[in-house]
Amino acid sequence: MSIQYCIDRCLAAILRGIVLVLGYVVRGGINPHPDEIRHIPSRDAGRSIKVHIYRTPSSNSTPSPVLINFHGSGFLLPQHGEDDDYCRHIANETNTGRKYTVLDVPYRLAPEHPFPAALNDVQDAINYVLGRPDEFDLARVSLSGFSAGANLVLAASANLFPEETFRSLIAFYPVTDLSPGTGNKVAPNAQEKKKIPPFIASLFNRCYIPVGVDHRDPRISPRFAQVERFPRRVLMITADGDTLAPEGEELAAQLSKLEGRHVVCRRMVGCAHGWDKSTRSSSPQHEVEAKEQAYRLAVEMLNES
Repeated sequence: MSIQYCIDRCLAAILRGIVLVLGYVVRGGINPHPDEIRHIPSRDAGRSIKVHIYRTPSSNSTPSPVLINFHGSGFLLPQHGEDDDYCRHIANETNTGRKYTVLDVPYRLAPEHPFPAALNDVQDAINYVLGRPDEFDLARVSLSGFSAGANLVLAASANLFPEETFRSLIAFYPVTDLSPGTGNKVAPNAQEKKKIPPFIASLFNRCYIPVGVDHRDPRISPRFAQVERFPRRVLMITADGDTLAPEGEELAAQLSKLEGRHVVCRRMVGCAHGWDKSTRSSSPQHEVEAKEQAYRLAVEMLNES
């Protein structure tokens, strides 16, 4: 166990504590309300993955379309459940008679569990769905993720599964490039104060990627994956106050150049990274409208035949 690992583990613990306190102050903590909690098998003996499931009565007809969602975390923050609003919205607002079942899935966190632990959990959760054709419509399996979760679904879809496995992919403010030299990323809106500080981004990367592992591995930095491998239908949501916006938009632009693709990319003006998580009815109107628009676009992507 190296000194750097011990330092990073202490920093991660401090950061987790700060985020936990701020979460309670801003939004009363993480209080998800799924319709079911299911423990699905992991590849690791004696271990399971705790999944939140969202559905409406009309989605009880099987097999149902399914969206598998992965939360943001910086690869090290325990944020499972913070996408409750989004998951409930998808379950409620997708097409009547063909409403989506939503699985909100956690994954192991760094530095205790560095790459590829989180990606293995993502793969295990997806394989669980693909192995249940009586419950889920395997022609309508879609993925979504926020921030680090979006990185994981982009990486999984382009590297771990055959083409055409997924109907759609929805990425909210993803990190797509963790390669060296990207620590000083610049947001489109340079005036936004709620940016991810470079030293925090460096901590995330250092905790997630083990020493000696290539940061340009497309399973880590999906911008280096073969663009043809990504799903044909992609929604990319970015924020103009987010330093990650340019790389997400660049990937969307590359995908849109391919034939037979449906790519929608929207940058939310006046919003910072993860803005939707703290947005409530009392929030600034532009943030409320941006959250509504982003979630509506997700529903529209899933509803399209």
